[in-house]
Amino acid sequence: MKKILVVCRTGMGTSMLLKIKVEQIISSLNLDAEVYHDVTSAISGYNDIDILITMKDLADEFKGKFPIVIGVESINKEEIKSKILEALK
Repeated sequence: MKKILVVCRTGMGTSMLLKIKVEQIISSLNLDAEVYHDVTSAISGYNDIDILITMKDLADEFKGKFPIVIGVESINKEEIKSKILEALK
């Protein structure tokens, strides 16, 4: 099972909306994954995350800290789906 962490600076609105979209996408693709969301300052507590998803302006901060880091420009389902599929190739 893949573990996906969705983060934003406050861990409230953006990451929660993004988490909902990611869960919908994961379900539609029949992927075995669990999705979490949190604030960026709490990521050090996540040691076994396979994919981190955040807004594009934050993505560079996390490259190299997680196996896959995906930065999205908006909470657009098609963009998110495309980037998840690309990352899983």
